[in-house]
Amino acid sequence: MKKMLTKELSNELKKREGIISITVEPYEKIEVGGIRVEGPAVILINQE
Repeated sequence: MKKMLTKELSNELKKREGIISITVEPYEKIEVGGIRVEGPAVILINQE
């Protein structure tokens, strides 16, 4: 797994049950759980 790109890992996780994927566009700023994020970004939430 160390040789896998982070993007590949993220794409695999997105396919799994219990995973919510949020795409933050370059012009967006959001806050999740007190953490502020500026795009571009992908946020994965595991509700398993």
